[in-house]
Amino acid sequence: MSEETVRAFFSTHAPDVPVIDQGVSTATVAEAAEALGVIPARIAKTLSLRIGDEVALVVARGDARLNNGKAKAALGAKPRMLDREEVEELTGHPVGGVCPFGLATPLPVYCDISLRDFETVFPAAGSRTTSVELRPERLAELTGAKWIDICTLPEES
Repeated sequence: MSEETVRAFFSTHAPDVPVIDQGVSTATVAEAAEALGVIPARIAKTLSLRIGDEVALVVARGDARLNNGKAKAALGAKPRMLDREEVEELTGHPVGGVCPFGLATPLPVYCDISLRDFETVFPAAGSRTTSVELRPERLAELTGAKWIDICTLPEES
């Protein structure tokens, strides 16, 4: 069902963006990078977070790590990852296919500035085998995302 909601989202909001089905698992950053033939950093992973009483999605480059200090400063509380059931219920997408498109529940979306390191990135598209390729600015525009700085890159660790 969730791949269909993502396809419907793009059909309505960005018909020029094709949903790519690799036919193999892209459920992890490493699997997606291998299937797409790109470096892991270009995979745009979607993190499902509880921040106080609210739930939000954060899209970040594949090799970035959430920095709790930066996140607390930017979002007002320490974030906590949602469990699998809550993720699937709120997003309508299976873990491994979570993306900010075609959501079951309207959620605030944030894009980490780390995505801007690339001309295009590859977020999932509602299933464990699908993705799309977008410019980071277009991803933010399509999802109404706000830009924030809450991740740490491997070279900063």
